[in-house]
Amino acid sequence: MKILVINAGSSSLKYQLIDMETCDVVAKGLCDRIGIDGSNLEQKNPKEGTKTVLKKPMKDHADAIKLVIEALTSPECGVISSMDEINGVGHRIVHGGESFADSCLITDEVMEAIKACIPLAPLHNPANIVGYEACKALMPNTPQVAVFDTAFHQTMPKKAYLYAIPYDLYEKNKIRKYGFHGTSHKFVSKEAEEMMGRKDLKLVTCHLGNGSSISAVVNGKCVDTSMGFTPLDGVIMGTRSGSIDPAVVTYLINNCGMTAKEVDTMLNKKSGVLGISGFSSDFRDLTNAANEGNERAALAVDMFYYSVRKLIGNYAAAMGGIDALVFTGGIGENDAVYRAAITDGLDFMGIKIDLEKNNIRGIKRDVSADDAKVRTLVIPTNEELMIALDTKRIIEQ
Repeated sequence: MKILVINAGSSSLKYQLIDMETCDVVAKGLCDRIGIDGSNLEQKNPKEGTKTVLKKPMKDHADAIKLVIEALTSPECGVISSMDEINGVGHRIVHGGESFADSCLITDEVMEAIKACIPLAPLHNPANIVGYEACKALMPNTPQVAVFDTAFHQTMPKKAYLYAIPYDLYEKNKIRKYGFHGTSHKFVSKEAEEMMGRKDLKLVTCHLGNGSSISAVVNGKCVDTSMGFTPLDGVIMGTRSGSIDPAVVTYLINNCGMTAKEVDTMLNKKSGVLGISGFSSDFRDLTNAANEGNERAALAVDMFYYSVRKLIGNYAAAMGGIDALVFTGGIGENDAVYRAAITDGLDFMGIKIDLEKNNIRGIKRDVSADDAKVRTLVIPTNEELMIALDTKRIIEQ
């Protein structure tokens, strides 16, 4: 069985074709600059180590999907003989609201519910929908499955996902915590269960990158997560502020002459470690600058460590204990310095890492010290594989 995984953005489309017998990636690619001059497709064949670039106009996502099929089936660079070898398509859908607690086969009713969530994710859901419609037009008989970023977090109890604002705003407008990065948190939670040989676990999973989120997971189910109504909430990120006093927003509007749109842009695109450092949202740049004596870069990095460390403690308290701390995402998987700094001082909770074991990048490993009571695991995430596994499960039901 082969599953095609589609992740459609506003002007791009990422894809992977995965062989579900071995879980190997047969091909992976990116359609870039869709609807913009200079559009192109770049496809890689990981097994053979080859790369193909097709430079063709793509006026919309339908053209992009056609080019994906052309690249996958091409006699010159293809990896399958025809579309008939694709048994299902898994679509990353950013927001499923309260309607979806699991992945599902896409029907007309499901698509209407996804469209109803557009106000909650106006930048992402429309692109995801267009990607689905383009695939459906070219592969009308192939099962299409929606895998939601928000679904894993739908197991949170009300005490965790409600905000202390008038209750009718939740009932009428569905204003509540939804959480994001759910596919990643779900994947690493399952991997942690395999590594520890048990499922009755209390986990804190840290997806750390330019966008970061942290989840509390009990027995495989999310009970709390740091991102909220939008991905702006939670820990400090590359350009996002993370949690702040809500009154800051009204102060900026009432006293600093900013519009609501300007505040929204500032909090999402000009804040975080970029706002503190004043020059970069790239954590590698900040580390280098801090090592060279840049005080604001060092402050930005310290604030990031602190915000993550606080939530680890918060969630351990919320769960009544912790069995394992999991690091994933671009920073979590690859930066030994950040993992060491975040866990520094958490010995009192039983969290203690071995610095030699921790000296890794992109490798699945238990980096705990021998005498640690809580395991610290580094687990590279694989959201595309999780989408493919969910797609296979749904179409085989």
